[in-house]
Amino acid sequence: MENALTPLEFIRQTPPFDRLPPKAFAAVERGLEVSFFPKGTRVLAYEGPPSQHLYLIRKGAARLLREGREVLLLEEGECFGYPSLLAQDAPSFDVVAEEDLLVYRWEQKVFRGLLAYPEFAQFFSQGLAERLRLASRALNHVPSTLSLDLSMPVGKLVSRPPVFVARSASIGQAAQIMRQERISSLLVEGEPPGILTDRDLRNRVLAEGRGPETPLAEVMSAPAKTLSAETPLFEALAFMVSQGIHHLPVTQDGRIVGVITDTVLMRQQTRSPLYLLRRLERTRNPADLRGYREELTGVVESLMAGGLGAPAIGRSVSSLNDQLVRVLLELAENRLGAPPTPYAWIVFGSEGRMEQTLLTDQDNALIYQDDLPEARPYFAHLADFVVQGLLQAGFPPCPGGYMATRWHKPLTEWERLFDRWIQQPSPQELLEAQIFFDFRPVRGNLSLQSLEQLVTHSGQRRIFLAQMARSALQFRPPLGFFRRIREEEGGVDLKKGGIAPIVSLARVYALEAQSPARGTLERLEAAARAGKLSAEGAENLAEAFNFLTRLRLREQLGALRRREAPGNKVPLEALSALERRHLKEAFVLLRELQEALGQRFQTDLLG
Repeated sequence: MENALTPLEFIRQTPPFDRLPPKAFAAVERGLEVSFFPKGTRVLAYEGPPSQHLYLIRKGAARLLREGREVLLLEEGECFGYPSLLAQDAPSFDVVAEEDLLVYRWEQKVFRGLLAYPEFAQFFSQGLAERLRLASRALNHVPSTLSLDLSMPVGKLVSRPPVFVARSASIGQAAQIMRQERISSLLVEGEPPGILTDRDLRNRVLAEGRGPETPLAEVMSAPAKTLSAETPLFEALAFMVSQGIHHLPVTQDGRIVGVITDTVLMRQQTRSPLYLLRRLERTRNPADLRGYREELTGVVESLMAGGLGAPAIGRSVSSLNDQLVRVLLELAENRLGAPPTPYAWIVFGSEGRMEQTLLTDQDNALIYQDDLPEARPYFAHLADFVVQGLLQAGFPPCPGGYMATRWHKPLTEWERLFDRWIQQPSPQELLEAQIFFDFRPVRGNLSLQSLEQLVTHSGQRRIFLAQMARSALQFRPPLGFFRRIREEEGGVDLKKGGIAPIVSLARVYALEAQSPARGTLERLEAAARAGKLSAEGAENLAEAFNFLTRLRLREQLGALRRREAPGNKVPLEALSALERRHLKEAFVLLRELQEALGQRFQTDLLG
């Protein structure tokens, strides 16, 4: 903020005073006091007399300390003193002038009078989780050609009643009904009901040489995958992408009331996940995947402009990337022949947690069942084919080499690796445990239950959890001068300072709860259910994660529009005063929970 502003100009544009109506400013102006505190002055004392004023910093900085430990650094445009005012109790912190401090302040009676204005009062009364939730919703939408409200109930797109056919009907009879009704799918009676689509007729009947007398039950899909009519459209999109379906029966009070198709959705928006899914299904060569990265970016931009949070976008993007991998694996098998032994292709990192938004480094590996002489060369070739295909699609290689071209091993070797990581990990092996414990299978019929059990049961080893906890404390959110970050570092690193630490905390707490969850939000929920993390702590971390990931995505999309490389830093000048406040609050919360984790596992005592 410019120091050339008059006091009232400065106050009018500073949260929460910017929420006050014009008539309230007479009281603000009448009650305004100006005070100066030299560097080192204790303005408020921890457990001392209650604050008598609301303070707003005009120039300088103040440290919040609890029992001598720094909690937060306040800078220009930030308020203090209000918790003590509201509770009429002793301050919870020492407030000490870090620099010569110029403040505006208002007595208690003026402050309480301003609380009559709801938006002003909410600034001070809302809990952290609610403030971060509202901040996530308020982040600016990016420009988009999206014409569809993604929050609307999917049932609103149903245009006609469903058409059913008896389960005893033949394929020929079903095809005649579909032609008469001019529809691309037909529901099949029964409990549960099934569905026959035009793709089933093409792939399961014509392509396999079946005749029109073929019983319908042999080629239909059952049970039909359905969603309630009240389901938000964005959830329906994500569901159809993850299930790889093009027809979605919609239910009302447990009864199917209609079917919507990907064609209907793609008429509503051209940059739809379903549009990209259809393109993937038409892929016949890895060269066809050129441009996938750019098209996926367009999908992300549309979803964000439609109001989706970053976690929901991450699920949609990860589902599309899963389908991309499946397509490449199918092409590889067609070229190399059938696999000599069952296998599973796994992903980890943000893709494993289903939290990827824009394309980042590849993180994948391959596990196969039997260590046959022909298995190693086969899967080496298969891994190379898929990794090269991902490169053509726009996935950069992993700098650390965590890709299937290097990490393809028989299941027994993977089991030994997982066991060693848990029992006596070196620093490098501990890093690998953090990476691979986020694994998720994408394709293949090899059961990975043994690895799942090893990960889940690792929560029983206290020393392993303590080592994981120490690693989770490696990155600390910045609590120092934001203006120094702006001047010297070019912005706040949202991944290193916030997102990665939350991911690490969630992983440790979920392992302690012996939960199989992979996603960060699901891990926090599992930890809270198991009593390993308070419900409030889990909710606050979840909302901080949502806020930080959406903020990063907004900045990354902005960089792409400027034809710049997207990164993890956000310039402070790109943030509103309120967003800077929320960012600091998220960092304070994270630092406090990191310290609690360190004390819980006594990480300072580890050798």
